Amino acid sequence: MPERPLALFAMSTKTLPSVYPPDVLDRLRTSVEVDPSLIAEDFRDPRVRSVLGRAEILLTGWGCPPVDAAVLDAAPRLRAVLHAAGSVKGIMAPGWWERGLVVSSAADANALPVAEYTLGMIILAGKDLFAARERYRSLRTFPLAEILPGIGNFGRRVGIVGASRIGRRVIELLRPLDFEVFLADPYVGEDEAAALGVRLLPLDALLRRSDIVSIHAPATAETHHMIGRRELALMPDGAVLINTARGSLVDHDALVEEVRGARVSAVLDVTEPEPLPADSPLFELSGAFITPHLAGSQGNEVRRLGLSAVGELERLLAGVPLSHQVDPAGLEHAA
Repeated sequence: MPERPLALFAMSTKTLPSVYPPDVLDRLRTSVEVDPSLIAEDFRDPRVRSVLGRAEILLTGWGCPPVDAAVLDAAPRLRAVLHAAGSVKGIMAPGWWERGLVVSSAADANALPVAEYTLGMIILAGKDLFAARERYRSLRTFPLAEILPGIGNFGRRVGIVGASRIGRRVIELLRPLDFEVFLADPYVGEDEAAALGVRLLPLDALLRRSDIVSIHAPATAETHHMIGRRELALMPDGAVLINTARGSLVDHDALVEEVRGARVSAVLDVTEPEPLPADSPLFELSGAFITPHLAGSQGNEVRRLGLSAVGELERLLAGVPLSHQVDPAGLEHAA
């Protein structure tokens, strides 16, 4: 049997057992030599440094410290970084690409539960389930056989802001259903939008026409508070805003005003700041449904991230193209 290359874990000790449970770890160790008891949470650790100098593969994830120039200098044999999490932007530093590193991310695997969460919230919002639950809880009764006007998902207009991995997965999940889907993304053209099966609109037009708006844009200087007081005012009465991207994309002060006035509702899995202050009015407003940043991989979904990284490792060692290789050209506009 050929000698297996040496790998090193660089992530949170707390999360490693969830990302690489025993069955996934066993599969990983058929391809590389790796010690699950040695985890680089600090690259200055002498034990870590001794392995880093010989490692060919860096298995990163949540809690990985920055892989900066000093780390790369200490790892002359390193040829690949396989990230069992979403974006690599938080751990990378200048010099990665110049050194010819192969970089892969489990961002696609992490996008799926976020898209599933978003789909669920779109369907629930279309049925006015959040407000209906509050009414039922308050009145403890409801009229039988009453057809409620203004609710339902047949022909409901959904606006997707950002054709990110998650935005595209949401579009894919919506496709078999009876929604009319719009997309706003400055980097997508008409032909690509048509291939996705959506209608491309400028952001303002999308906000005016959508019953439900779901945000999937990256957090950049250009997208900070992209949904502010002016943009919220464009949304029709009764519209719902869903944010599973980053809290900084929405002006929360402006959102509180709109929700307090019962003109729009909001489903927020991310906020600014995060967590919210204990006295935030969003906790008290009936038109705000707040969840604690759990749309992404949680529980048994985290195992999918490890499996993604192991699959990439097997492709790397087999000399075939990786399925989720990071393209440096697209990082600037990625989440």
